[in-house]
Amino acid sequence: MKQNSNQNLGVSTVPSNPLVIRIEPSKGWVSLKLKELWAYRELLYFLVWRDVKVRYKQTVLGVAWALIQPFFTMVVFSLFFGRLARMPSDGVPYPIFSFAALVPWTFFANGLNQASNSLVGSANLIKKVYFPRLAIPIATVLSGVVDFMLSFIMLIGLMFYFGFTPTINVFWLPLFLLLALVTSLGASLWFSALNVEFRDVRYIMPFLTQLWMFSTPIVYPGSLLSEPWRTIYSINPMVGVVEGFRWALLGTPLVFGPSIIVSSFVACLLLLSGALYFRRMEKNFADVV
Repeated sequence: MKQNSNQNLGVSTVPSNPLVIRIEPSKGWVSLKLKELWAYRELLYFLVWRDVKVRYKQTVLGVAWALIQPFFTMVVFSLFFGRLARMPSDGVPYPIFSFAALVPWTFFANGLNQASNSLVGSANLIKKVYFPRLAIPIATVLSGVVDFMLSFIMLIGLMFYFGFTPTINVFWLPLFLLLALVTSLGASLWFSALNVEFRDVRYIMPFLTQLWMFSTPIVYPGSLLSEPWRTIYSINPMVGVVEGFRWALLGTPLVFGPSIIVSSFVACLLLLSGALYFRRMEKNFADVV
């Protein structure tokens, strides 16, 4: 009778111990919480789609900028380094030699430059909604895959124009693209977290990117160096990426020894350390950004 009277009066029973979810800032070094990131995979997809649309919104040429930048850079390099400086190119015409390196390099550099400022640019989102902050720089880097595919199609067209067809080594290409992605994402996690604390980072990035480019075998072949200097030089992960692309597409020499191993190891270390540092600093983002 008591239960029936409660129902008639519109009284509902409430559990004595309701479920409470409390969100607290992390302390010290914390785990990466990749399961949480996977749970927000749909948000990651929409962030990638947002970055792709915003990148060329209200531009006259639109996605053509993804082709213009590496193409005209190749023209300048071919003129000054190929014709005037007579830079060796491992027996490959210099325009296609440089463009095969510029395609992965542009993917890496654009992802690094844009992702380093991604947290500051998403300040309103970070302050209002809780979600894994790792999703923001990851989405920015992944959105560059669209530009990469467009410039890669142009690269294939230039290869046929110069009489080159992809070798059987082309099946290794996804691994070198993955290496470029890991390198770009690892560096982006470091600099995006640092940029929240120190806004000087956005002024350093153009200089750092330019310095990194000339320390990568883009305008010159890595074969100019001999061992052990070549292995030491491969501490730069983009060395393995660029030489791997040329080897897979153009058949240039590549030593699958210490160089590739060192580049891959450093790239993985950069990603792991960047993710850990990002998660450590994440608790301060909403207050500082």
